[in-house]
Amino acid sequence: MDGYRLGATCRALRIRKSWRQIDLATRSGTSRSAVSRLERGLVRDLGVDDLLRILDALGGRLDFVVRWQGGELDRLLNSRHSALHEAVARFFRQLPGWTIAPEVSFAINGERGIIDIFAWHAASRTLLVIELKTDIVDINELMGTLDRKRRLAARIARERGWFPVNVGVWLIVGDSSTNRRRVHTHATTLRAALPTDGRSIRGWLDQPSGSIACLSFWSNAPGARTNPGLATIRRVRRIDKRQLSVAHPR
Repeated sequence: MDGYRLGATCRALRIRKSWRQIDLATRSGTSRSAVSRLERGLVRDLGVDDLLRILDALGGRLDFVVRWQGGELDRLLNSRHSALHEAVARFFRQLPGWTIAPEVSFAINGERGIIDIFAWHAASRTLLVIELKTDIVDINELMGTLDRKRRLAARIARERGWFPVNVGVWLIVGDSSTNRRRVHTHATTLRAALPTDGRSIRGWLDQPSGSIACLSFWSNAPGARTNPGLATIRRVRRIDKRQLSVAHPR
């Protein structure tokens, strides 16, 4: 059982019904903390009865895979990531000197994964690992994933005939109140690892020099070159924007 996918599935279904976590807890006869643990992928922390009650309240069924209205669930979970991927790819097509490779899979010494976008600047021999996130869930897991991909990037690139001198990483997060709140909560950790922001990376992309580690938000606002589908899933309860005072520009 993929705990992260199960948690993301339950969260998507809850938001689809316009329920808060406490609403789902009430309807399922469980606690809000149980709902929260499930949505964070901490399935092993839950009893089977709680898990089944939550899924039953959502109209889901557990038989190793949660099934819901045929293929609608996959489209619900994947449409925003696909839209973000396409928007970033279109952005890079306008940048001279850059070549991109989407969805690059790797398996090195038992370490496996997929790099969302590999970007290569031949003139400066600069490699950029781009990680796309429509939802920030587990910060520790995210940082571990980024570190692994950055560490293995040069070896993966050599298989494509790219021999980098510099390797950078760019974490692109879909702009939403939830994601901004989570980034704000872990701002010290994230900015220590990813100190560059969206205001600086465009100049670096025009003239790559040295490595870079960037975190920025990608908005569907006019001029952001992003598909409006990025906003298809929303939070039920609005967040006071005054809580998001830490500057993480796009």
